[in-house]
Amino acid sequence: MPPSEPSRLSIRSIAVDAPFTPLSIGSSGQLDAPPANDPNLVGWFKDGATPGERGTSVVAGHVDTKTGPAVFLLLSTLKAGNTVDITREDGKVASFKVDTVETFSKADFPSDRVYSDNGTAQLRLITCGGLYDKKAKDYKDNVVVFAHLVSGKNG
Repeated sequence: MPPSEPSRLSIRSIAVDAPFTPLSIGSSGQLDAPPANDPNLVGWFKDGATPGERGTSVVAGHVDTKTGPAVFLLLSTLKAGNTVDITREDGKVASFKVDTVETFSKADFPSDRVYSDNGTAQLRLITCGGLYDKKAKDYKDNVVVFAHLVSGKNG
């Protein structure tokens, strides 16, 4: 599919219906998280592939915030074969099929594997997971959904 910014994420199997905000790489060298003041907001890495375009599109969302559960609370429950739909600004819907859902330690995150470009349209959904570290005020792990484009059609 040609490049087009995402506007809405829909994952029916876990009741996700959320708008997008663009994200950048922060001063830490890692992808910034979406603003925590909106628990139903997802972000996409604006300097990478847009969803449906050749390359790996990266979408991040919170599992929870200080106010309660957030958009990706149930992300870790997705299974291979589940569908993820992303409506784009051009009106087309990029549909992705989940390949695997994996959990990685933030201390040993496999960036090359998660972000690599294999020449096809790929999607990665990322959120926090594992145990919560009260001292660090952060989760110890990341949950990553690996998915590939199965169709692109008019919405």
